[in-house]
Amino acid sequence: MIEFHLDARSGVSPYLQLVHQVRRAMRLGLLFEGDRLPTVKEVAAKVAINPNTVLKAYRELEYEGLVTKKPGVGTFVSSTLSDASLSEHEPLRQELARWLERARGAGLDDESIEALFLSTFRTHAESPPTEEEQ
Repeated sequence: MIEFHLDARSGVSPYLQLVHQVRRAMRLGLLFEGDRLPTVKEVAAKVAINPNTVLKAYRELEYEGLVTKKPGVGTFVSSTLSDASLSEHEPLRQELARWLERARGAGLDDESIEALFLSTFRTHAESPPTEEEQ
């Protein structure tokens, strides 16, 4: 089952953080079709937010067709975002972990690592693939 967390410093509204976490878990193969999400009450208590915020997140996911609400039973994943590339995740995760160790070894703090990663990601996402990447 997914464990929600909120980052008050992120600048992202709490309901969107919940939506993003569900989408990320689905994309990474951590949530599958048929899995039950925690109840609104459980999430509200765990992350100390208003239950209406959780309801808003779950409604957004339902609107996107990713979850289905079954009254009296719960909210269930009704779709998936993972694809055939899921088998490649673990080797890439290990490579990224090694990169993070090198970045920390070079003296970068978490904020610097995140800034470096995001700027590189955005630059790479905006440029056409090189011959090596094709």
